Amino acid sequence: MDRYVLSLESREAGISSLCGNKTAALSVLINSGISVPPGFCVTSEAYRKFIQYNGLEGVIVMETARKPLEEMRWEEMWDASLRIRSAFLKSEVPDDILAALENKMGDWLRDKGLAVRSSSLLEDTAGGSFAGLHESVINVRGFEDFVEALVSVWASLWSDAVFSYAKELGIEEKDSSMAVVVQEMIEGERSGVAFGRNPNNSNQSVIEAVFGLNKGMVDGEVQPDRWVLDRQTGGLITLERAEHNRRVVAARSGVRFEQIDIEEAAMLPLSEEEVQEIFRTVLQVEEIFGSAQDVEWTIRGDSLFLLQSRPITTGDILEGDDRRAFDLSLRKSFETLRKMSDRIENDIVPEMISEADELFDTDLSNPGDSEIADEISSRNTLYSKWEKIYWDEFIPFAHGVRLFGRVYNDRLKPDDPYEFVDLLSVSETLSVKRNRMLEELAGELKEIPGLRDKELEDLGGGINERLEEFIGKFGKLSCEGGKCDDEKKSLLGLIRELAISGRPDRKTRKRLKDKKKRERLEDKFLESFPEEEKGFASELLDIARHSYRLRDDDNIYLGRFERALNLAVDEARRRLGDRCRDFAACRDAKEIERALRDPDYVPNVDSAADEDKRDKAVTARQLRGQPAGEGIARGTARVIESAEDLFNVRDGEILVCDSIDPNMTFVIPLVSGIVERRGGMLVHGAIIAREYGLPCVTGVANATGAVRTGDRLTVDGYDGLVIIHRD
Repeated sequence: MDRYVLSLESREAGISSLCGNKTAALSVLINSGISVPPGFCVTSEAYRKFIQYNGLEGVIVMETARKPLEEMRWEEMWDASLRIRSAFLKSEVPDDILAALENKMGDWLRDKGLAVRSSSLLEDTAGGSFAGLHESVINVRGFEDFVEALVSVWASLWSDAVFSYAKELGIEEKDSSMAVVVQEMIEGERSGVAFGRNPNNSNQSVIEAVFGLNKGMVDGEVQPDRWVLDRQTGGLITLERAEHNRRVVAARSGVRFEQIDIEEAAMLPLSEEEVQEIFRTVLQVEEIFGSAQDVEWTIRGDSLFLLQSRPITTGDILEGDDRRAFDLSLRKSFETLRKMSDRIENDIVPEMISEADELFDTDLSNPGDSEIADEISSRNTLYSKWEKIYWDEFIPFAHGVRLFGRVYNDRLKPDDPYEFVDLLSVSETLSVKRNRMLEELAGELKEIPGLRDKELEDLGGGINERLEEFIGKFGKLSCEGGKCDDEKKSLLGLIRELAISGRPDRKTRKRLKDKKKRERLEDKFLESFPEEEKGFASELLDIARHSYRLRDDDNIYLGRFERALNLAVDEARRRLGDRCRDFAACRDAKEIERALRDPDYVPNVDSAADEDKRDKAVTARQLRGQPAGEGIARGTARVIESAEDLFNVRDGEILVCDSIDPNMTFVIPLVSGIVERRGGMLVHGAIIAREYGLPCVTGVANATGAVRTGDRLTVDGYDGLVIIHRD
């Protein structure tokens, strides 16, 4: 028996510990006389040899040990997966495995398109299918591209989706493995899936079909027609017709979308006879395995082929978990991202800006109490509306950056897996524009003699009007309901600190340096594509740049609505007077609104202060996180535990916080490094750190508990380390 490659017809291919459950099922089908595309299995032994040969165990252990997987946010899982994938793609497949693969392909598969699919030892079991966690590469042509596809599927054993389900999967480096099934790709004219038993009704069977290949349906880009049949007789119960606009077809390599002409679009993808043939075949497969099956199929000409079969799972762990369902929903296709980009740029953001402008044009000083209560109610509703759009549209659109990074790394295999980020910052984010405006204000104060010794009240003068304009344009900085007036004074103090620091505009110098590097990397990226694919590459880069910029701007857009709500709440607090002596009791907009409408009501909100969450017992000298901004910084820690702490930041300090959002980044021109509990290349702290060329480590567990303000720190943005120098 070959340790690394087995024909699907062989008895050993049916051993799930060697070839995985997907391959084992295909082997059983072939040997039972079911029509299955020919192919072979690359065994789990080949995977183990590959990672040992390239020393990848250490990479996997390092990435999975930075933080407990259950504590990772989606950004951190994306990043860990990206780094592991990059290491896999730069690794070499051992010569003996290559020889076995070449020998098995021979002439019969060498010139055909291939489907290269995961066959993890853990997927497609009766306990859970784990569908969609691992990778499949369709229509691979040529031996070199096949080997790349194989390594890509191996790497998907450590995808972000897998991280999200690590506990249920029992995933550990020492015993995890991945087999791969390689088959001739059947260029079917109609494709779909069939459930021998409807998961929602055990008396029914379900068949779904699309024109073209299955990939469009699997990715959610093409909606299927759906037949619901009586499981006993095969009789039709319902037929749900879809709109037939386009299909997925094979390209020179990979796949592409193709429009469906009007005449064909009016037809159903399956005839009544074909529906019945699929139904009978699914029941036959059920008899072979002894349990109801979820079957993927395709039809070429008059021939039906089964592509895979797995047990139908009613308790699949992929369902019913909101957080993980959300994590998986963040992965968007290029086509979806293209539509999202157009909708966000041309519709959502302009409407968001326009509605916020209207709120800031409203005079709150003249209306009566009832009108102010109405204003608070409407502003609260408006904020909730835009917050939902933020989560439904803006957050998933961040996948534009991730998809671009994956394509860039797959094609160019750079030593630095984050090299692609240097192509994305072509225009200033709103937070950088805001910081530049603050620096301009600081320049005006810089000429005042004895600036540090002057009272803040004496610095106001003509700058007050500029501060009002600044806050109206950029919305919330850090104030909460009832503290917006204090913010102006604190902001003036920060501007004075900027003026005293005399820090040069390092941002301008960095941008000049970055421009040349960006142009060089962009040329290298576009030149890696054949002429007919350069349009796709250029559009993907544009989407990624829009996605990257929005990732930092979105909170400022949303923050304007929060600022507008807080201004109305401030006006209400002023009117309520003694009934709002306790700030904590009057921070809730609904309580404030009720008090305005009822002169006898006193706002009643639990004002118990949060317990000090600092871990007094922590004595760690070295903290591990994720590298997010290159460089090394040494300085004094400034731990941010509340919004007010931001205004205490001094020149050269290292900012340590739970999480940074763009409404906090106005202090960045002062700091020399950033440490953040949240992790990932797309968190705001990482984005602003790269904009300013600051060393940054994110994903540091218990960052604000392990570090105290005043500690001397070294921040290593290359390896993701934070060292505490404490006597």
